[in-house]
Order: sequence, then structure tokens, then C-alpha cells
Amino acid sequence: MTKKLLDALDENDLQTMQVFRTKYVDDLKYYYYVGGMPEAVQEFITSRDLKKVRNIQNKLLYAYENDLSKHAPKEIVTRIRMLWNSIPAQLAKENKKFIYGLVRTGARAREYEVAVTWLTDVGLAYKINRAKKPDFPLRACQDFSAFKLYVLDIGLLGAMSRLNARTILEGDRLFEEFKGALTEQYVLQQLIVYPENDIFYWSSENATSELDFLIQTEESIVPLEVKAEENLQAKSLKVFVQKYGIDNAVRVSMSGFREQDWLVNFPLFNIGNLNSYLKKRDDGSREENLPGPV
Repeated sequence: MTKKLLDALDENDLQTMQVFRTKYVDDLKYYYYVGGMPEAVQEFITSRDLKKVRNIQNKLLYAYENDLSKHAPKEIVTRIRMLWNSIPAQLAKENKKFIYGLVRTGARAREYEVAVTWLTDVGLAYKINRAKKPDFPLRACQDFSAFKLYVLDIGLLGAMSRLNARTILEGDRLFEEFKGALTEQYVLQQLIVYPENDIFYWSSENATSELDFLIQTEESIVPLEVKAEENLQAKSLKVFVQKYGIDNAVRVSMSGFREQDWLVNFPLFNIGNLNSYLKKRDDGSREENLPGPV
């Protein structure tokens, strides 16, 4: 990506981003494949050889599994490995709540709780708990029995899932079901770099609606729905907004930036600017509500 296009992202130059939208989307797909592990990124920069990139990712995965045997308590190594390898299948489900039965038939939470904690404590996985409702603070509303697990890097998730470059870069009907999972993984990685973000997800009690992320920033609670393509339907988001009377919601997709009465669509390739946008929006709302001169 040229410096001009990078500068446009840094400066939130919406006009330039719209003109070069196809280029941004193409580069984002490469990121989906390469990810952010330093050795994989360096190989891609140097050679542009995606097979070499995947070899590096597979070596990293092999090294992580070897480390399990060396550093994890012996009595839970097998459980950790099974749980770790189940994450792609967990994320491929429409309802991405972690199901222990996908790790092993008949598995129970008490058998794998320590394994989950070990993976998250060493930084190999991110655990996102369900929030029951959008009240401050979200941590007081979390449901510890319901959570989603993501891996540390989107490139490694693709390698674990055996997704080849053509499938990701050119699109494939076989990829449709997993595309949402890959996109959610990407969005989470962009959100967690901001320490002010406390991140959860939401689902209705009867599990008929699920919201990908619910974020508490320093100023507000933000419902966020992730779309892998340009599909702008946001049914679960609308259900959530109507249920709780939320004024401002965010949808991220491959479509361009647009603001509506209750919703802003943020391009996936520009989500790095989401926090600064939310801060400006919150600051503007405060200014509007300040009392005028007496």
C-alpha cells in the first residue's frame, strides 16, 4: 500500500478511501491471509510468496503445540490441545458461543475451564464474555458461563482452518460459512489494541439474536455488528437497539462510510479509526448538551 493510501487511513480521508476502495479491500484480503505475526509479515514483504508465508504460520502453530507439552501442567495438556484445535469449528458456527461438546462429545465445562484459562493467560486465545445488557459497567453485567474464543492472529486462524490463498483472495462458495468468523477475528484484533475498550458480545436470552461485539469505551457503550461483505442488513443490531433504546450503533462492512439516524457504517479497512470517531461523536454530543450562556 502506498504512503498516500496509508496517510488517507491515518487522516480518515473519506474521499480518498472511497476513490481507492477496491485497493483497500484487496489489501485487507491479503491481511486476512498473512495476518500480523512478524515473521509472516516480513516474508510477505520480502518475497510476496504466500506459500512461504503459510509455511511460517504452520511452523508457529507446531511450535505452540510443542510448548504446550513443555510448559502446561501435564494433566491438562491433552485438553488444552483439543480445545485449541476446536476454535475454528467454534467460530464457524452461526451462534459462536463456545460449546464444550464440540471439543469432545459429552465434555463438560468443569473439565476444560483450566484449559481455557491457560490458553488466555499465555496469550494464545482471547476470551470474550457475553454481556446480559448494555449497562455501565459492562463487567457487572457479564455472563461467565457464555463466551466466545478467538485465536491470537487472523493469519494463524486461516492456517488452522486450512484456508488456501485463492479461497480468501478470490472468494469461494465453500468459504461463505467461515468468512464471518474470519472477519470477526480481524475486527476483534483491531479493537483490543485500544486499552480503553472493554469488549463483550450480546445475545438474547432465547439465543434468537446475537450481536458480535458490545464495547464499553471511556465515554459510552457501543453495539457493533460485523458484516463480511457489503450486506447492509443489520437485523440483530436493530433488535438490540429497539430493545434497549440505544441512540448510536456501529456496523462494520466492506461498504463505505455512511451515517444514518441511529447507525454509522464503518469500512472494515478503516476500523482502526473507529475509536477516534466515537470519541469525537461523544465529545460533540456533550457540547450539544452544554447549557448556553445565561
